[in-house]
Amino acid sequence: MPSARPELRPTRSLYTREQRRRRDASPWTRVQGVLAPLQFAAFLASLVLVIRYLTAGVGYEAATLSVVVKTLLLYAIMITGSLWERDVFGRYLFAPAFYWEDVFSMLVLALHTAYLAVLVTGGAGPQTQMLIALAAYLAYVVNAAQFLVKFRAARSESKAGELAEPPLVRVLE
Repeated sequence: MPSARPELRPTRSLYTREQRRRRDASPWTRVQGVLAPLQFAAFLASLVLVIRYLTAGVGYEAATLSVVVKTLLLYAIMITGSLWERDVFGRYLFAPAFYWEDVFSMLVLALHTAYLAVLVTGGAGPQTQMLIALAAYLAYVVNAAQFLVKFRAARSESKAGELAEPPLVRVLE
């Protein structure tokens, strides 16, 4: 029979004290802080251009250029993000704290790369290219949301001063 009293269980902090120190000292933290909003702005502009092409049939060149720029920014943020992850967690990808974000990032990369592949090879027409771009953008939005959740969690941990010990949370049985 479940107890009416909440049980205290430790939860895992996003960063240990040492990881937080390495995060704050890494030059890649600042680079990520610049690239992430820049990539998001490129995404928004490109999304408008891609939808405009798909709905009105105009602006293919502008839409194509915008997707290429967005993809190059994605590659830059993925490379620098891997360097950041190495500085903070000692591995380039799939650190436990960011495992699922990295897994989904691989899908985002694959879809953006598929777009570039069909663009360069002519393996698909303009309509299909833009649909691939939209699929890549949908995956990007999900992945960006994952990272925003982690960013907010890290800020909450910092504000709460939970640097050394894992926080305790109340879990109702």
